[in-house]
Amino acid sequence: MRYTVMLAASVLAVAVLSTPALASGKVPATSTASSSSKQQARISLVQARKIALKAYPGKIISEELEHEKGGSDLRYSFDIRHGKIVHEVGVDAMTGKILENDVDNGHD
Repeated sequence: MRYTVMLAASVLAVAVLSTPALASGKVPATSTASSSSKQQARISLVQARKIALKAYPGKIISEELEHEKGGSDLRYSFDIRHGKIVHEVGVDAMTGKILENDVDNGHD
């Protein structure tokens, strides 16, 4: 019994630590865009993060690549927390231009 518990704990630890997003504490990206849209994006997720954090410094709590009207219709959307305030920052995936930088009211 003790061996089984230790083995299960070891397997869990390896699974968590071998997943870079979980080990680093970074938020995993979600996407509502197709894989071909990801290939079409001229701006990488890493570049878009830098642009978004420059527009509104804080901690990214969620991110996604999505189709939404405005700009090229393909954007990275970030929810960024600074203190108690959360901003939604939209970055055009083709140009890197800021499309949105507003307080997130949660009514999306």
